[in-house]
Amino acid sequence: MGTVSLQLGQCGNQIGHELFSVISDDSNGPNRKKYKQCSDERFFYESSTGELVARSVLVDMEPKVISQAIAKASKSGRWRYGDKAHFSQKQGSGNNWANGFCVHGPRHEEAVEDMVRMEIERCDRLAGIFTMMSVAGGTGSGVGTYITQRLRDSYPQSYILNQITWPYGAGEVIVQNYNSVLTLSHLYQLSDAILVHENDTVHKICSHLMNIKHMSISDINKVIAHQLGSVLQPAYTADSPCHYNRNPIGELLSSLVCHPEYKLLSLSNIPQMSSASLAYSAFNWPGLLKHLRQMLIASARMEEGIDWTVNVTSGGESVTNSRHKSFNSSLANLLILRGKDVSTAVTDGFKDPALYVPWLKTENCFSTWNSPVAFNGYEKSATLVSNSQYLLKPLDNIVRKAWNMFASRAYVHQYTKFGISEEDFLDSFTALEQIISSYTHLS
Repeated sequence: MGTVSLQLGQCGNQIGHELFSVISDDSNGPNRKKYKQCSDERFFYESSTGELVARSVLVDMEPKVISQAIAKASKSGRWRYGDKAHFSQKQGSGNNWANGFCVHGPRHEEAVEDMVRMEIERCDRLAGIFTMMSVAGGTGSGVGTYITQRLRDSYPQSYILNQITWPYGAGEVIVQNYNSVLTLSHLYQLSDAILVHENDTVHKICSHLMNIKHMSISDINKVIAHQLGSVLQPAYTADSPCHYNRNPIGELLSSLVCHPEYKLLSLSNIPQMSSASLAYSAFNWPGLLKHLRQMLIASARMEEGIDWTVNVTSGGESVTNSRHKSFNSSLANLLILRGKDVSTAVTDGFKDPALYVPWLKTENCFSTWNSPVAFNGYEKSATLVSNSQYLLKPLDNIVRKAWNMFASRAYVHQYTKFGISEEDFLDSFTALEQIISSYTHLS
């Protein structure tokens, strides 16, 4: 079963290229013939000349980033993008979300939809549509949101999973909170789930865990791609314990999105470190899973600086030294383990009923995937995809900042002149406030 990807805007195209590179490099490791066959079937198809071609469509309103991604992929010698699987314009678009959603999206929808349809028709069976984009971008995010809307209309029975990159808390783009509110409120209605990466978190991983002194956007995108690959690469599931799962998006969604009101997914992956440190490090499953569980309940963004005082009692209350402290309540969690001795890993800590909402059976709230194949150079690695309250604070911050600007009508004219009305803004604020309320009262 094939997964068709859409790389939307500058952010989506950069992350998409890094993701396919990680997948290709990981699959070409030693002693992984079946693993590679399953991965290649999922993310690539074979051209008439025997080359591996990514099942992906690249979309941006400017050609520079797309040209760079195509050139880098071809240079790798292992895979490339399709010759007619990219769309761009040769002129600037003002980097305006409303211009993308109301003007460029409708103007170019037929061309982009034809490219997506061609990729879907190359699949024996479609496992789902996976999009990558920035939640706070300008024209690219507007176009991406509109294209997602059209794909939902065209493929109502297909899974759509959005990966979005959250902006820095102290961003340089003054309207990034407006863009985030508009993008997220639309995607929440259109997608089956939204998988979020926070730039602030990934930045800290690069700086603190990977010791990157002079950080670039490429470094950040490689970390995001590593985390995505750790989820999307082949694994064994409870439903297919002897064969690699055929539909990672469908099985991901069935494990984590059991209620249409809750669609926000966060991702934690350990360990992550520089290649120089990795060569002199050893890990064991009890230590990795202990850290990952504490990251979950304490809403820790990375394994450094975890608040170990947060605990969960059997009654569902979080306590520390007789003081009540809230913990991160979950709707569902998916744990993905990869590497040496994976069959010996004990995951009972994630089966505690106190971690989950009382209105679901615990056995329906926690799932495990595993693979004995080491991922991307790590002898042992663990990834937790969580549908929980983890993203409440950053979501509330974005809505609050955007509302404060909207109350004074700052920069609203930049959106209304292209067709986004003040009522559209109010509808988006209302939708996100409902999401915040739902997750706040999760338990």
